Amino acid sequence: MKSVTVNRREYRWMQAPLVVVCVDGCEFDYLTEAASSGHTPFLGRLLKAGSALKGDCVIPSFTNPNNLSIVTGTPPSVHGICGNFFYDRDADAEVMMNDSKYLRTETILAAFSRQGAKVAVVTAKDKLRKLLGHGVVNGICFSSEKADQCTMAENGIENVLDLVGMPVPSVYSADLSEFVFAAGVRLMEVHRPDLIYLSTTDYIQHKFAPGTDGANRFYAMMDRYLQKMDALGAVLAITADHGMNAKTRADGSPNVIYLQDEIDAWMGAGKARVILPITDPYVVHHGALGSFATIYTDDQDRAMIAERISQMEGIEVVLSNSEACARFELPPDRVGDLVVVSSKHVVLGSSASKHDLSALDVPLRSHGGISEQVVPLIFNRPVSDLPERRLRNFDIFTIALNHTAG
Repeated sequence: MKSVTVNRREYRWMQAPLVVVCVDGCEFDYLTEAASSGHTPFLGRLLKAGSALKGDCVIPSFTNPNNLSIVTGTPPSVHGICGNFFYDRDADAEVMMNDSKYLRTETILAAFSRQGAKVAVVTAKDKLRKLLGHGVVNGICFSSEKADQCTMAENGIENVLDLVGMPVPSVYSADLSEFVFAAGVRLMEVHRPDLIYLSTTDYIQHKFAPGTDGANRFYAMMDRYLQKMDALGAVLAITADHGMNAKTRADGSPNVIYLQDEIDAWMGAGKARVILPITDPYVVHHGALGSFATIYTDDQDRAMIAERISQMEGIEVVLSNSEACARFELPPDRVGDLVVVSSKHVVLGSSASKHDLSALDVPLRSHGGISEQVVPLIFNRPVSDLPERRLRNFDIFTIALNHTAG
């Protein structure tokens, strides 16, 4: 049987079209709550069929590092993408990590395309498009956000709005994710790729807890499109980049520790630099507040800063660079001198003056920590002969191609 080896993992060739879906922010409870209330009959059947598993995402539990782990089959220590945002020591600049120059290894999508597979990638936000599509040969790759700007030269497709039958959605809407699913169905119907990767946005998960009407409506929408792809003969493999939790105090206000303000109060300004890897261009729904931060500081201050932060209420762990990179499989040169992870209902900020929370119209929900690590791995085919080890979201291609009946 034909196979492709990528990053020391062997993947069997598709026996039927494979659709891998990363549902942004999909805490497992979203699926069980929607199914139990009757909103998702198709997913409800999958949850009962024995092919619904749980695994761990990578830490930090943010979008970019996890999507790249999924499409490379590796942790960030291999592919190099360890946040949405980081401090580039070489350039002495704080920058977005959405350029393919930061990617250190090949993707599964690119490797299959080089062997002749028809590959298509649809992502909600354009920030991921160049990373996910890097190296893909003669494929299709576009985002919902900029679907009206697609060209054959840049995206491998044009007239996407006509194909999908939807207008360009608002970046702050459930429609942005619906466009991804609708595009996946139409690509299956019209182009029938061998391999499709779909990645949504967590706008709804930031606003609605599992079991609420807003969440159930979203998963009901998703259910309808997944059922259509199943009917078209696709093998479906569904996972998530991270979970989601409420990050509020008893009165509903954001439960934030502003690390930069704390350190400046202890030591004076300029002694440390706090970086929040959750930062991206789309901060309205989370205010750039997540449960993971890195700190750059001089050797002589490091132990004292670590000790003081570790004693603060709401801090789960403070680790050195070497400890964090070993525990979370991160690239040491792209991580600060200290790593801070907050507890389940607490987020980390830099300075209060740098976070605009005026657009938060619901109590804050966010992610980034260890508490958002458990995610689903769900398949529409029976799964067998799984390795007896901790499952990760970046095992999704291995399981779909090597351990399901395609």
